[in-house]
Amino acid sequence: MSRQWGFDGMVGEFEAIGDAVTGGIIGRAVEPRAGEAVDGHTHETECLNCGTKLAGDFCHACGQHAHVHRTLTAFFHDFLHGVLHFEGKIWRTLPLLAWKPGDLTRRYIDGQRASFISPVALFLFCVFLMFAAVSLIGGMGDVSAAAKQDVAQELNKDRAKLVVLEQQRAGATGPLATKLDDKIGELKGEIKIKQAVQRGEIDPSAFDVDPSGLAPGLSDAVAKARSNPELVAYKLKTNAYKFSWLIIPLSVPFVWLLFPFSRRFRVYDHTIFVTYSLCFMMLLVIAGVAFQAIGASSIAGLLWLIPPFHMYRQLRGTYGLSGWGAGWRAALLTMFAMIVISLFAALLVGVGMFE
Repeated sequence: MSRQWGFDGMVGEFEAIGDAVTGGIIGRAVEPRAGEAVDGHTHETECLNCGTKLAGDFCHACGQHAHVHRTLTAFFHDFLHGVLHFEGKIWRTLPLLAWKPGDLTRRYIDGQRASFISPVALFLFCVFLMFAAVSLIGGMGDVSAAAKQDVAQELNKDRAKLVVLEQQRAGATGPLATKLDDKIGELKGEIKIKQAVQRGEIDPSAFDVDPSGLAPGLSDAVAKARSNPELVAYKLKTNAYKFSWLIIPLSVPFVWLLFPFSRRFRVYDHTIFVTYSLCFMMLLVIAGVAFQAIGASSIAGLLWLIPPFHMYRQLRGTYGLSGWGAGWRAALLTMFAMIVISLFAALLVGVGMFE
């Protein structure tokens, strides 16, 4: 059994790495080449895509690179650039995001797009990378010995049920076969979740809530969560991954409240501000997870002091504020951020409990 768990853990790690790679690919998809220098010798005189006569490294009609590499080495080179480097933009974007976030935000809003990763592409990449890091090295805390024993017993029972169902399925046809397939698929899903609990990725006591006194619908949902807390915790993690983009529209109105009568700054400006800010916060989470993994918990704790300072610098640079103007807005924005996190968490709990 330990062999099986070890294999599942390795599969989980590959899935986490796959998430990071997927984030890079999606980020690259929404961040096409624009103004970046790409190495390559031009040998063609006409564009291989549209046939337009070439007058440089790129076709002025369709934008395709003049020289098309046709080697396996070039394929993997392009793959690594697309996933990890965003064709060089990342090295211009991240330093500004870390130390001069207001400068980065203002320059992007004012139209300097080719030099930096767009906030949407960077947000997608950071989301995938953050969840990959948490899944790969973060975990969900240690599971008690008693909980591990209970999960191990349930896994044994589930595997025995699975053997019986597969035997029944071997000779079944028609509607009965379909029904058995559904049961087998559901049971396999439960086994996978319980294996995640046994590895410590999901806390089995995550929903230890007393449903007495609650409304009937909510009481039923809590009772369901208590009967299968691993499944609900798993859904929470999955929903956080799927609905992370909702933090942007939840945050923008609060930033707008800081400039309610401004004619200069529009909702678009606030959206770019929020998206770049969230990217930095996710990178902080990744750094915190990494420090926790190497045992540097004190350094990870100090990272919580950075967000207000970062908000201050981004507000001052983006909106051209004075020190005082940026200071009181940063204080309010820090409180607003807590409200947004609470709203997002409540949304996830609601979706996870009533699914």
